[in-house]
Amino acid sequence: MPLGMGEAGKVLNGIDLDEQVEYVEQVRKDPTVAERNPSIVAKWVGGTRSRMEREGVVVHLGGGGDPSAMWMFLASLAACDVEVVATHASLLGIEIEDLEVEAKGHFNIQRLLGLEGPAPGYDRISYTVRLRGRGATQEKVARLKEMCEHGSPVGDSLSRKIPIELKFEVA
Repeated sequence: MPLGMGEAGKVLNGIDLDEQVEYVEQVRKDPTVAERNPSIVAKWVGGTRSRMEREGVVVHLGGGGDPSAMWMFLASLAACDVEVVATHASLLGIEIEDLEVEAKGHFNIQRLLGLEGPAPGYDRISYTVRLRGRGATQEKVARLKEMCEHGSPVGDSLSRKIPIELKFEVA
């Protein structure tokens, strides 16, 4: 089944195929429908802990018991590709029995601590998609891999230089 050609009225892997195909068609007709402009504010709550809230969802990062920002950075890649694979597996007619993405990375925090050292961000990241599902032919799995390589928003963001503008305001 080609991408974007789901079965009518079918929900597969928790994804409403009619709804997904309709959305793909809307974007095909008007690419601006696919644009996103998220904004996140992280508020310091003490120590190295921050709190983010968006649309009623609260997440804490840093501090003793919460995941670090770098941990979440890696988790974002894994979670994004779970979404990519689940969406496209559904559109391709693959019934997912099990899906996991394991992401690994390496970084050194010497410069974070104010010391001389290598750049403080990840210097390498690797990840593995593990999929078990009915209808997962070699051709369909190749398409899923291609979507992870070329259609993953987080993967794409990590693979290229993105201009970052820093403003520092002091009251």
